[in-house]
Amino acid sequence: MTKDKILVADDEKSMREFLDIMLKKEGYRVTLASNGDEVIKLIEKDIFDLALVDLRMPKQDGLSVLKHIKTVSPETIVIVITAYASADTAIKAMKEGAYDYITKPFKIDEMKLVIQNALEKRHLQKENRILKEVVRDRYQFDNIIGQSPKMLELYDLLEKVAPTKTNILITGESGTGKELVAKAIHYNSPRREKPFVTLNCGAIPESLIESELFGHMKGAFTDAIATKKGLFEVADEGTIFLDEISELPLMMQVKLLRVLQDKEFKRVGGTEDIRVDVRIISATNKDLEEAVREKQFREDLFYRLNVIQIKLPSLRERKEDIPLLVNHFIKRYSEELGKQITQVSPEALRILMKYDYPGNVRELQNIIERSVALETSQELTAQNLKSYLDDQFPVKRKAFDLEIPSEGVDLEKIVEDVERTLLLKALDRSRGIKKKAAELLHINFRSMRYRLEKYGLNHSEET
Repeated sequence: MTKDKILVADDEKSMREFLDIMLKKEGYRVTLASNGDEVIKLIEKDIFDLALVDLRMPKQDGLSVLKHIKTVSPETIVIVITAYASADTAIKAMKEGAYDYITKPFKIDEMKLVIQNALEKRHLQKENRILKEVVRDRYQFDNIIGQSPKMLELYDLLEKVAPTKTNILITGESGTGKELVAKAIHYNSPRREKPFVTLNCGAIPESLIESELFGHMKGAFTDAIATKKGLFEVADEGTIFLDEISELPLMMQVKLLRVLQDKEFKRVGGTEDIRVDVRIISATNKDLEEAVREKQFREDLFYRLNVIQIKLPSLRERKEDIPLLVNHFIKRYSEELGKQITQVSPEALRILMKYDYPGNVRELQNIIERSVALETSQELTAQNLKSYLDDQFPVKRKAFDLEIPSEGVDLEKIVEDVERTLLLKALDRSRGIKKKAAELLHINFRSMRYRLEKYGLNHSEET
């Protein structure tokens, strides 16, 4: 790891030499300057992580040097040092962008700690900036893969709605990329610098959803050992993504409606109204209008959430995009797994084009990741694809071979037997982790718990 580079500027030779020795012992790379002009020449030729600048120097004083550093190299952290301590000088230095202010004589340990803390702050700022750039790049619209007519229509709609404040409902089957689209909308909106937070409404127990969304006060309930902000408070001025919105209990639908109408809420156990400015993007793989007709979802909330609806096509509706997606995932997982796979064989591509993908793009992604991991050549071959398809859907294929005897069949019992068998297989494959088992069966966590209770299988580990 490259050590941080520090510029030391002081007109006292003994102080320069002392700081030079001390900082080099700590592993830093050190450059020395004896006056303001030298600092300015050095700062224009090189990039320093931190500068220690004496406020009283010949030719140009420390404040002038500080201003120049912050203009030429704003990311360089500046700590000013002086024997002439005064509140006015300190305030001026801080106003001009100094990180801290140290007076002579100083304690060595104090100086080391201030430098260490300053550099840690710089590293965090740099990491955050890089992370934001990576996130922004990952969720650009052109990273939603596809050139089919349906996808071109989608891009056009996303570009129109992203800059607005409007609430959006994303619909589509499981695995079509609803969260990816939600993130793309957020990171291409004026809220991009603010938080994007997610709640899967089907994965949180009903008793905890209110606390998750709105927070709670210490002592509000048994486990409330400290006051906690809810996701709406965390997402203030940003976006909250409510996945599986159809699973939101009716009681919480009323409270969410109030937030949408009044833009305020109370924490659980709290009395203060907390105002927020949050854009809501919700998503569902269910027919919400049908849920409204069946009184399972509030009509007024539906209209508040469904200001603009974005319907994502299933993969079988845009099969012409499969080659693009396959190449994208091959490149991604080849890099991640250290493979040299550069293409897909014609036979493998034919198999991928014929398959209907009940799990949509997410399933195709999983297939390619698995195949890349198992592939030993530089081309993705058909062998691993066939083994996946043979393993994955035996019940579906066998169902076509079923015959109805003359005396008839007990359809309910057959369906229950198949459902129970698949639940057990999913739990076995997920090693008893119910959330993973639910994902394998493409159902939500609440539905998984209901089915396990129905068949008396709820003894498995709750994870």
